[in-house]
Amino acid sequence: MDGLRETTQFEVLNKVEAPVLPYDPTPKPFKVLLVYPNYSMVNLLPTNIGVLTACLKRNGFQVDLFDTTFYRTSEKTLDEIRVENLQVRKFNLEEFGVKFKPGDYLEDFRKKVAEFKPDLIGVTVVEDTWPQAKRLIEAVRDYPAPVIVGGVFPTLAPEIPMRSPDVDMICVGEGEYAIVDLALRMWRKQDHSTVKNLWVKKNGDVVKNPMNPPIPMDMVPFGEFDLFEKERFFRPMQGKIMRMGPIETDRGCPYKCRFCEAPSLVNIYRENTGQYYFRRRSWSKVREEILEYIEKYGVNYIYFNSETFLAMSEKEFDGFIEMYRDIKLPFWMQTRIETLNTKRIRGLEEVNCNRISIGLEHGNEEFRNKIVGKGFSNERLVEVFKLFTDSTIPITVNNILGFPGETREYIFDTIELNRRIGADSFNAYYFTPYHGTAMRKDAVDKGYVSEDAETGTLIAGSVLNMPTISRDEIMGLVRTFSLYVKFPKEEWPDIAVAEKFTPEGNAKFEELSKRYYERFFDHDFKYTRKACISTRIYDAPAKSVTEDITN
Repeated sequence: MDGLRETTQFEVLNKVEAPVLPYDPTPKPFKVLLVYPNYSMVNLLPTNIGVLTACLKRNGFQVDLFDTTFYRTSEKTLDEIRVENLQVRKFNLEEFGVKFKPGDYLEDFRKKVAEFKPDLIGVTVVEDTWPQAKRLIEAVRDYPAPVIVGGVFPTLAPEIPMRSPDVDMICVGEGEYAIVDLALRMWRKQDHSTVKNLWVKKNGDVVKNPMNPPIPMDMVPFGEFDLFEKERFFRPMQGKIMRMGPIETDRGCPYKCRFCEAPSLVNIYRENTGQYYFRRRSWSKVREEILEYIEKYGVNYIYFNSETFLAMSEKEFDGFIEMYRDIKLPFWMQTRIETLNTKRIRGLEEVNCNRISIGLEHGNEEFRNKIVGKGFSNERLVEVFKLFTDSTIPITVNNILGFPGETREYIFDTIELNRRIGADSFNAYYFTPYHGTAMRKDAVDKGYVSEDAETGTLIAGSVLNMPTISRDEIMGLVRTFSLYVKFPKEEWPDIAVAEKFTPEGNAKFEELSKRYYERFFDHDFKYTRKACISTRIYDAPAKSVTEDITN
């Protein structure tokens, strides 16, 4: 197991020497407003907000939250776009109280600040949500409380948020130590410009403080989600609405995908602290957290919030199965092909794994290895899917279109490889040149994107200007990706028409989409790999995917 041997070295990572998190529940007259800019209706609870809330409350601070999830902050939600692109089933959460708030999010934010009167405003962002975060903090620029911005974006591109006149400081790296130290110093009227992990504006300069080592996962307090509306727990999974709880089993990733930010986090911590960033929480602590969420929040579904959940040794995997065997709530996680084998698939099925997301990203083996940074072969992928032939676990395969240097021919390599495997669903996302990634540098060096360009998102559209393929062509291939994968090749000429954003193309796409939903989404059947394969529309008389998998 090539991908599993390299993970055995990570079993000792909880032994990192790190300062102990403060714990002083004595009430303090100091208020922190946490702000969570989010895409509309992306209804997965953020573990970071829950953990920061717990860190502050256990030290006696008053905490409140402003969350933009239920505001209409864009014309279409990401899930609405994914439904249009045939990537997820249609669903309706309104009967569970999940609906848009009537007000304007900026005006409501101003009201929240005026009513709560925070002493500190903390905003957590990823690169996709930075534009929304800027609008929020600009809306309260006349309020005297300082603003701190944290998250992966200020960690990997600190100069960008620091350029904003409305940002007073940023957190580079993890925030558990920093947020408590900062609040304590501000409450005591002490100088807070030397708090570790913070960049602080002071007298016209920026003070760049050193970083704390990564916090051992067993020291991270369990998230507190009481500040979120109860409706934030609801999430559709396979036609059912579940009350989902996020569980953070580890932080970081041992792999080095060139489109991903995770390798840069590893490098930053190694260079600044001498410590390795990837580490795991003990299974006893994971069990304790799950049981607490069941009792406290009534969760009936678990999302293991991990970059690569199965990046663990066989001993660690056995420990997970043993721990989870008597819990057995359905759960969803994402992992890589290299981390799967027959034993693991059987173990996951035994403990009620309800869905696995696997990143394929690209179907051309050489392109995937050299450009994307994923080293498995196409045959290895097909072999792993053979192991799932009789499994009841649905699989979502994630793909990315529009990489730097992408061509239409390369994208059809991805389509063809997806046709060879029997997955329950296929996602096609746009390549996004995130700051801090090797691929952003590729795109900038080749002139496909400017150094200061905004990134876009994984689902809103390509931002690259490439001579090899246009943005419109990438958009057309994203929306028809599932059609190309599922429909027989004699229908490909019609699908090519549906790629075009013209009256004719839109009409053809609507016609094909209706058939797609009727065939693959608008029915119920007990999920098995064979059932999934049997619903595919095959090319005839070519050899079927069933034969590919079973031979």
